[in-house]
Amino acid sequence: MKNTALNQTHIALGAKMVPFAGYNMPVQYEGVNAEHETVRNSVGVFDVSHMGEFLIEGEHALDLIQKVSSNDASKLTIGKAQYSCLPNDDGGIVDDLIIYKLKEQTYLLVVNASNIEKDWNWIQSKNDVGATMRNLSEDYALLAIQGPKAIEAMQSLTSHDLSSIKFYNFVVGDFAGVEHVIISATGYTGSGGFEIYCKNAEVKQIWDKVFEAGADYGIKPIGLAARDTLRLEMGYCLYGNDIDETTSPLEAGLGWILKFTKDFTNSEALKAEKERGTERKLVAFKLDDRGIPRQGYDIVDGNGKKIGIVTSGTMSPSLGIGIGLGYVPNVFAAVDSKINIQIRKNAVPATIIKLPFYKGL
Repeated sequence: MKNTALNQTHIALGAKMVPFAGYNMPVQYEGVNAEHETVRNSVGVFDVSHMGEFLIEGEHALDLIQKVSSNDASKLTIGKAQYSCLPNDDGGIVDDLIIYKLKEQTYLLVVNASNIEKDWNWIQSKNDVGATMRNLSEDYALLAIQGPKAIEAMQSLTSHDLSSIKFYNFVVGDFAGVEHVIISATGYTGSGGFEIYCKNAEVKQIWDKVFEAGADYGIKPIGLAARDTLRLEMGYCLYGNDIDETTSPLEAGLGWILKFTKDFTNSEALKAEKERGTERKLVAFKLDDRGIPRQGYDIVDGNGKKIGIVTSGTMSPSLGIGIGLGYVPNVFAAVDSKINIQIRKNAVPATIIKLPFYKGL
């Protein structure tokens, strides 16, 4: 089991540590609901240093990225980031990721922790163009500073105007006394904020200064459990739950990151699938009665027949109701359609709704 550079810091803060994607990770500190509310209302900090970082460089860096990723990375300019996915050869998804253009001919790919080795091998297997690849995952740390007060709380730590960094844009500069830090206006919470990429040796200094600067704003450390409830309230897909090697990007509502103006892995088959339409869709639902939907629960119709499965589910801390995502046949996928979630012996009625669940920003 690997540790992030902040492992001892989390233990000293009383975090409940759990194995996650091969790492010891803090799942919660004071409790999921309290941590969730901190991010929705003020500012919280996640250690997500388990995420993977690949540097793709050289004259043919863009050629490789264009081949393996579904979105059009040629549209990126220096200082911009892009959400994308790595399609496999069978209509599914190797991983979803964010692509950063650091310099001309230099790109940073940020991938999910559980897929680092798989993604690396997959991209390497497609690299017949001679792009230079470096796996930086073991050397770099990542902090997500999230919440509506993140800009105000963190401004004193950098000479860059944080309010000027637009969503999915970034700068490389000074932060908390460290040079050459990536300050990215990205995150998976839907409450605004930044992600900070730095070297492992620098992250403790940054962590300490972040908490010092945020003290007057109620800043708190946040665990992975609240990260999950926050992303689910926004309807953001989680790899391994809502998308995987067997789910089509089109089924998952990710058609917007498929750019058929270029050739990429399995693009012809995905284009044909788009033209004929999918047979099922990933939908968002809310329970009409009390209950908590969980991953793996059956979705059933009015006659009790199984029509799908819950891929993500929780009791929404912001809304106080059970919410979830799951795949169902198209006939049940329209907004306001009625389905049922099989919770033990009860078929609990639920309604298909339009995302996001939480509309705070």
